[in-house]
Amino acid sequence: MNVQSDALEADRALKARHRNMWALGDYPAVAAEIIPDLGAILVEACGVGPGDRVLDVAAGSGNAAIPAALAGASVVAGDLTPELLEVGRALAAQRGAEVEWRQADAEALPYADGEFDTVLSCVGVMFAPHHQASADELIRVCRPGGTIGLLNWTPEGFIGQMFATMKPYAPPPPPGAQPPPLWGSEDHVRALLGDAVTDVVMRRQTVTIDRFAHPSAFRDYFKANYGPTVAVYQGMAGDPDRIAALDHALTELARRHLQGEEKTVMEWEYLLLTARKRG
Repeated sequence: MNVQSDALEADRALKARHRNMWALGDYPAVAAEIIPDLGAILVEACGVGPGDRVLDVAAGSGNAAIPAALAGASVVAGDLTPELLEVGRALAAQRGAEVEWRQADAEALPYADGEFDTVLSCVGVMFAPHHQASADELIRVCRPGGTIGLLNWTPEGFIGQMFATMKPYAPPPPPGAQPPPLWGSEDHVRALLGDAVTDVVMRRQTVTIDRFAHPSAFRDYFKANYGPTVAVYQGMAGDPDRIAALDHALTELARRHLQGEEKTVMEWEYLLLTARKRG
């Protein structure tokens, strides 16, 4: 019993850290200013339309939930971090989208089996630490014959490489936690979903990022706004040498990915997946 209690307490502590991390900085600004179209791309790929019952898992501020609602679906948006849900409520109201917002853990969704026609997640569920638990929940709450849709950063793409760059400067992950960009690996996500799905379609695509005039502008923006990056820097507070080293590493990462004559454009790769639940 003590072992089980210890495990539950450790999981609660881990989820609390995740909630706090995503409340750092300004992720809604990142979603709105850097990747505003990704949610709509996923919604379109899933064929969401009027009358569909849709769940957006790890919804953040509604990058996919709001387009799904505007497409006529009945949408529930769940996220672990209440601060993101509050921003999502305001954004949905501004755009005239009706969305039900609910705090929810992707690894233990508070919904009934088969409750939704479409279950999707846009660069969200990939950050839940225990991948198989999250995948099992995506499948469980989708009705037989329903659609599961995922859009995740790839390990080889820019964001995957950014996490690899930050890893030496971050605390070691807790036992059992897996790297988020693995959700962008075809073999990994296919293994997670297993034979519970059919009609799997996966394709790698890129989003064009042209906001940053130079590499250090990217670095400074993410240091100020992107929760995981903010958290890594906070963990090094008081160590100027390590801060300077990570500053340099992130700047060089951006420099390597800049394209075009003006060197102000990057292409960030993601994996877009749709599948149908067997039944």
